[in-house]
Amino acid sequence: MKVWTLVAAVTAAATGCASAMDPAPATPRYLALGDSVAFGFSPLVDLKTTQVSGYPELLAARRGLEITNLSCPGEASGGFVSTTGHDNHCRENRQQYPLHVAYDGTQLQAAVEFLAANPSTELVTIDLGANDVFLLDHMCNRDFQCILTNFVTTMGDYQRNLDFILTQLRKNYDGPLVALSIYNPYPADTTAQFAIEKIDTALTDQIATHHGVLANGLAAFSSASNNDPCKAGLLIGMPDGTCDVHPTVAGAKVLADVIDAAL
Repeated sequence: MKVWTLVAAVTAAATGCASAMDPAPATPRYLALGDSVAFGFSPLVDLKTTQVSGYPELLAARRGLEITNLSCPGEASGGFVSTTGHDNHCRENRQQYPLHVAYDGTQLQAAVEFLAANPSTELVTIDLGANDVFLLDHMCNRDFQCILTNFVTTMGDYQRNLDFILTQLRKNYDGPLVALSIYNPYPADTTAQFAIEKIDTALTDQIATHHGVLANGLAAFSSASNNDPCKAGLLIGMPDGTCDVHPTVAGAKVLADVIDAAL
């Protein structure tokens, strides 16, 4: 009996000693991808000197995750994939002010390298597509017939780019993957609503194909703002009384909430 007691005591002491010497477990990692909404862009802030944050930082703090945010303001699906692909001034923005994380090449390349180096990553989110819509809108100068004529090409390019992006991510990551659909900053604009709904449908289909989940940012913003996100304080107010397309802290919280619910 005394022998067994001694053995148990020695074993417990050894186990305790080993536990005390083990390094503390690393904080789970979260990779955020996307455009200016994920970046937390604000036209009222000097981005050369001030660090901003968006819904990914809110989500990371809530879930106790260490965030790496690779998002780039102006990123469209073409620029996400290729250094010569269509983007909405992401490349120029990278030259004018720092991103949250400095990297060479495309956001996709940086994401794949991050996931390969961090196999314990527990969450990846992505929002992408708003700038594909903006590029078409700029090209057509808001002419609905022009948008209809060219929308098939925009949709085809977006679907192919998104399929390639998600395929590459899944080669190095099989955990929770959440796509945030685009909200409409101008719900009364039927042309914008049409384009955003179509892009969001493509996003919904692609994320399901690649075994991820959709966080419905369009529905969440609409519900939280009673179809007037500017008046509801979800969009950044400008000095002239209008609103920018980017979310306030309250708007970012709505987006973080809908991702949290999707998870």
